[in-house]
Amino acid sequence: MNQQNAILLELHYLPSIQYMSKFLAYEQVFIEQHEHYLKGSYRNRAHLAGANGLLRLSIPLRKGKNEQQSISQVAIAYDEPWYAHHWHSIRSAYSNSPFFPYYEDYFAPLFKKKTATLFDFNLELLQLLIELLGLPEHFSLTENYEAQPTNALDFRNGIFPKKHRQKIDTHFEPVPYAQVFEEKNGFLPNLSILDLLFCTGPQAALVLEQTIQAPN
Repeated sequence: MNQQNAILLELHYLPSIQYMSKFLAYEQVFIEQHEHYLKGSYRNRAHLAGANGLLRLSIPLRKGKNEQQSISQVAIAYDEPWYAHHWHSIRSAYSNSPFFPYYEDYFAPLFKKKTATLFDFNLELLQLLIELLGLPEHFSLTENYEAQPTNALDFRNGIFPKKHRQKIDTHFEPVPYAQVFEEKNGFLPNLSILDLLFCTGPQAALVLEQTIQAPN
């Protein structure tokens, strides 16, 4: 498959709207499973909308040289009940959203089971999101690591918390939709896909389609 039809991404925690749009924009999505962990990325972070503005969630990891570890071996730390705090934050932020009651029971169990590795937890969340959004199930895990892949557009680390590290993405443009705290905080673009899902429900996939910009 050529680069125009395929894209290579790393796994994110509760991925952004931009990230999830790639599952509609490309015929094939490859998920990198042989990379080394990169600190400060969305691999263990997510941004949502809270009552006081941007809500940042971060999964704690076992202490060690994570950046020298294969992403599949990076272990989640459970010294503190972060999973309970994250779920409480999500419920507090979205309990009044139109569709949270419809999706709550899908996500709640995942924040109780204490998955051992970051990769497995993120992968299970991604599979659930694809199912709930009704997106094409055309992603696969990489078989080996390629520094310069030839069969897909390399967009690894292209979607990053720090703007100066983001890759230019001419195929994505945020689309406004009604958010829970929009009157107080204004519209916050490109949050976690959870924000779009809880706020728009079955229309979420349609909004995703609208964010995809045609090639120049």
